Amino acid sequence: MYYGHPYWYAVHPYYMYPQVADNRFIYPNDQEAFRDGDEFDEDMERRDYGRRPYVVNIERATRRNNAYRSALWTGRHLQVTLMSLRSREEIGFERHPQTDQLIKIEQGRGLIQIGDSRQRLEVEQQVRQGDAIMIPAGKWHNLTNIGRESLKLYSIYAPPEHPFGTVQQTKQNAGNHHHPPYHHREDEEELE
Repeated sequence: MYYGHPYWYAVHPYYMYPQVADNRFIYPNDQEAFRDGDEFDEDMERRDYGRRPYVVNIERATRRNNAYRSALWTGRHLQVTLMSLRSREEIGFERHPQTDQLIKIEQGRGLIQIGDSRQRLEVEQQVRQGDAIMIPAGKWHNLTNIGRESLKLYSIYAPPEHPFGTVQQTKQNAGNHHHPPYHHREDEEELE
């Protein structure tokens, strides 16, 4: 589809940016981002594409992610991470005082628990592929994989919760890297 001369736009259309020119991750003319038989470049998911326009088949990227947590896109006000929980693995109760979170399940079954404290839960229910979970800032929450296959999900944090470029292969790696929530500083240089 032709949109006219690029200088007519205040912001160039997504296909003008070289970082989204890989046709496995963008949708030129509404074509599938991946085709049967395409080889998948594992390094493509291990890079944080934040602070640049980026278009991705999020469902496919999520299902193909095998890392416990991998930051896919970290911006000033929003972060997208991919996660994979092994059978019977849980995230563990956590709370983000200043960060709202959305979790979208792409594969598997889980048990979500949300409440004001670990002992006072408002929500405790099973979730599965297609379910979305909204978690307000300040609520304790935990997600446990109750199925036999990996639980694949993506999580959206606003504002960002993890450092730019976070990749944690296993939950043990994540437990060893305690960090304050990642919040962009206005004077921060552009991330490369």
